[in-house]
Amino acid sequence: MIAHIVLFSPKASLSAREREETITALEHACSDIPQIARVRVGRRRLLGYSYDALAPVHFEYAVVMEFESEADLHAYLHHPAHVALGHHFNNSAEVAIALDFAIGDASQIQAIAALDAPA
Repeated sequence: MIAHIVLFSPKASLSAREREETITALEHACSDIPQIARVRVGRRRLLGYSYDALAPVHFEYAVVMEFESEADLHAYLHHPAHVALGHHFNNSAEVAIALDFAIGDASQIQAIAALDAPA
């Protein structure tokens, strides 16, 4: 599995309309792109633990998309609904980062740790 993880904070200057357009574009991408296996969205919670202060940047939101393969992720990234989402996202994000990870459940820890490891 491949996880595409996006952390971001919207611009404070975003209008309600711009915010709604970005949300709608995300909803359309999630419903219109068949290669997405699972989507999870969230808003950051600061719970008072020491790791809260370790983050070099405060990201307000997270979107985690899971794909069965890298080919599915590539198809998603080139899909017209993602292109539209990217347009809204690039115009609305104050700060953002997108990262891709090979993921699995706990039974796959050894296999994932060995991916692309030097021999």
